[in-house]
Amino acid sequence: SRGPRYRLDAEIIRDQALAASGLLVRKLGGPSVKPYQPDGVWAAVAMPESNTRKYVAGSGDELYRRSLYWFWKRSAPPTSLDIFNAPSREVCVVRRDRTNTPLQALVTLNDPQFVEAARALADAALAWSTNDSLRLDFIARRLLARPLEADEQELVLATLAELSAHYRADPGAAADLVAVGASKPQASEPATLAAWTMLVNQLMNLDEVLCK
Repeated sequence: SRGPRYRLDAEIIRDQALAASGLLVRKLGGPSVKPYQPDGVWAAVAMPESNTRKYVAGSGDELYRRSLYWFWKRSAPPTSLDIFNAPSREVCVVRRDRTNTPLQALVTLNDPQFVEAARALADAALAWSTNDSLRLDFIARRLLARPLEADEQELVLATLAELSAHYRADPGAAADLVAVGASKPQASEPATLAAWTMLVNQLMNLDEVLCK
């Protein structure tokens, strides 16, 4: 379940995922950037002659800057932030609404930024050690700032076994998953990386990670 959302939570959740994954670019200052958004996201609210009629995502470091630097079109806030009640900036908003919706869960589970962050953290864990328990400890400390309890680790390892079997049986799905995002995976075995990616994705969506 999700706890109540507060002002700037969407931005914090995105930046937290990027920081934990190692993708966050910590540079301060500079021009606005354009991370991932759906195709045609501005078309319905743009004038034909507008120079912001089409949203074109950035590249390289631009995709991983803090949410503070995200370019905003006044009448169309970034989609993932809009789902978390970011105001359109057409009017002043003193306090954002508190909501808890399925769409918010879908953002943190399926948005390319979050999937790519999960894959990057999985990649780092695979490079960290060849021991699954040590890999899980690495991930847990990045996301939870604590090691997993024994019963938690047992449950997570069982989930990992199921995911590994699934992606070994469906290499096409594994290849599609690890290809999400502009950054390139480092691990050479797609099925293994895909299984760890989905495991990290699940852990990133724990209430303890998102709300505490």
